Amino acid sequence: MIGALLCRLAAVGAACFAYGFWEARHFVVRRRYVPILPPGSAPLRLLHVSDIHLMARQRYKTEFIRALAGLEPDLVVTTGDNWSEPDALAPLMRAWGRLRDVPGAFVFGSNDYEEPSFRPPMMYLVRSTEGRTRPGHSPLPAEELRAAYSERGWADVNTSRALITVRGITFEFRGTDDAHLGRDDYALVAGPPSPEADVSIGVTHAPYLRVLDAMTADGVDLILAGHTHGGQVCVPYYGALTTNCDLDTIRAKGLSTHTVGDRTARLHVSAGMGSSPFATYRFACPPEVTVLTLTAADSNG
Repeated sequence: MIGALLCRLAAVGAACFAYGFWEARHFVVRRRYVPILPPGSAPLRLLHVSDIHLMARQRYKTEFIRALAGLEPDLVVTTGDNWSEPDALAPLMRAWGRLRDVPGAFVFGSNDYEEPSFRPPMMYLVRSTEGRTRPGHSPLPAEELRAAYSERGWADVNTSRALITVRGITFEFRGTDDAHLGRDDYALVAGPPSPEADVSIGVTHAPYLRVLDAMTADGVDLILAGHTHGGQVCVPYYGALTTNCDLDTIRAKGLSTHTVGDRTARLHVSAGMGSSPFATYRFACPPEVTVLTLTAADSNG
């Protein structure tokens, strides 16, 4: 009887293991409503994409990105970790296609600066990899990626601010460079929102509390981040076991809030589209992008 039970457990384990590889290739589009526009404003759609981790051979990812144009967003924001090798740049830009003509903004993550390297997956449950560069890592040509994103008008908000007007609504984006590698310097973008802005949005790759606290205290309306992969391997009906940063696991993905003193910002953490090429596996946390429908603050959306 014990032998039969062990065989069943082994079969279940094998099925779960196989399912995780399948899940990692099957994307979902999340839809959420965020009431932050001026009263009386018509809704706008913001497409939030993060953590693509593209390899040139991964056509299933580029085909999905190409299809996102059909969502007809009014704004596009990518929160970093776009690629995993230099050869992925051309297919990535082709995949974005006509979305590159939609107003957008971007920041970088650690894997926009250096190729990922092997690390035992269970180590992420033991400690964060913050600020660590493995010996012998290979740098990525980040300036080529920056130029490719900028050449059609997307705003580079790595440690800068930008105003973008869409259908009469002026958005101020402020961003930090990657906090996971310690490249963030929030002081360079600190301060209250511009008086020209109707809506203030903070953008960062890794949602470390020091960045979320500073943005919220300065009065941003919405913060966008990625990095966590939603936990990547989650426990059904429980959720993420890690965020690989100091954000709590309850907010590892999805729409929530962040409060500092008497100020509260809405926070959206994308579970991301991909994973390291050394761990192309997800469980109970499918790869995703999110359409955030921004509505008037006086709406019920």
